[in-house]
Amino acid sequence: MTTSPVFLAVALSLLSAVCYATAAVVQERTAARTPDLRGALVRGSWWWSVLLNATGALLHVVALRYGPLTLVQPLGALTLVAAVPLGSLAARSRTSGTQWRGMALTLVGLTALLTATASGNAPDNTLDATEVVMVALTAATVVAVLVRVASGRFALGGLAFAAASGIASGVGSTLAQKLAVGPALSWNVAVVTVLTAAFATAGLLLSQKAYRSGLGGPLALLTLVNPVTASLIGITLLGEGFQYGTTGTLLAIAGAAAAGRGVVLLSRPQPHHDHDSFGDGDGDDHPRLPRRPRQAAAPGLRPSRLFRTAFASTGRMRPAVAGITGTSRVI
Repeated sequence: MTTSPVFLAVALSLLSAVCYATAAVVQERTAARTPDLRGALVRGSWWWSVLLNATGALLHVVALRYGPLTLVQPLGALTLVAAVPLGSLAARSRTSGTQWRGMALTLVGLTALLTATASGNAPDNTLDATEVVMVALTAATVVAVLVRVASGRFALGGLAFAAASGIASGVGSTLAQKLAVGPALSWNVAVVTVLTAAFATAGLLLSQKAYRSGLGGPLALLTLVNPVTASLIGITLLGEGFQYGTTGTLLAIAGAAAAGRGVVLLSRPQPHHDHDSFGDGDGDDHPRLPRRPRQAAAPGLRPSRLFRTAFASTGRMRPAVAGITGTSRVI
């Protein structure tokens, strides 16, 4: 009995999302107990999260071997869906009503997209050399413009950086599919490999810049721009499309809108939860003494601006780990 390529693509995407989500929760809780990256490097839990991120990236690339960009890339939003219950379980806290609505909308939207894009066939067409150069130059130009806008002290600078990061990550996934589906080793494959690494790295660095203005808005925009970019390339250059004609197209648009709304809800900051009563798996945790009440800041002094996270946090600077393709994972 032969397994459908689309079934394999969906299953691998689900496993990839679970790996990414688990890594995010582990890193968040590890980072909450370490003031910098050096402190995280000595904790076994942080290295487990690195392994999970690498596994998620590998599964994502393999999924692109069996499914089209219009199917695999949107499923990356499942990382947020999986991270919410895992984060609540780790923090022993309840999942909020907003989070439940976000998960429901995201799942409904992705189901609609899956119905419209699951053709049953593995991708057999990839970008040729000319298209690779054209896509890379176009993406690099758009990213450069967005970075310039974001650097010009505009109010929406963080969102511009997030859009640039989503484009870079989406192009990286598109090129990764060529590596997974394309021919044997050649100079062309070598060039694509370098471009894939370059766009993936750019996506990570730009997302770091985006999150300096907060997490909610930039995370939602990045998560949406990534699959939109990859899907546009798949539809315009690779001949990917939707099933059932006009009905399938409308179903895909409605699904994308519902999933987008769900991502926005899941990206909203959640109430603070204390991490101190739980260990990180290293065996070196001890009961904590009660904290002293915080004193009010002296007049004229401003508290330092700290990164925020979609999960519970103590507000310290976080180390970052990125997947090779797909949505950048910045913790």
